[in-house]
Amino acid sequence: ESNPESWVDAFNASIHFDKNLIDQDIQGSIAHATMLAEQNIIKTEESNQIIQGLKDIQTDYYNGNLELSESLEDIHLNIEHALIQKIGQVGGKLHTGRSRNDQVATDMHLY
Repeated sequence: ESNPESWVDAFNASIHFDKNLIDQDIQGSIAHATMLAEQNIIKTEESNQIIQGLKDIQTDYYNGNLELSESLEDIHLNIEHALIQKIGQVGGKLHTGRSRNDQVATDMHLY
């Protein structure tokens, strides 16, 4: 007997499809982190940490060292989770001033 909660999670998860957008999501996130620093919303050092963390995550992905989780639903949450794991809470600042809808629109435009 299957668990309804796990079925709903699997149904809602888009990671199987949008993992193909990892390069676009990281590219958009690097641009966003750069803008946050240029507008003095976050410190330049924080932006640099975020950017390096994103580049490391991209390398990890292509080296097979990044496990994408269905429970995190999509590529955006997987990257955000990996970034916070890699660089700490400063990684959470990447989401400042940007909605998931903004991320999806940017990713699709870049794709």
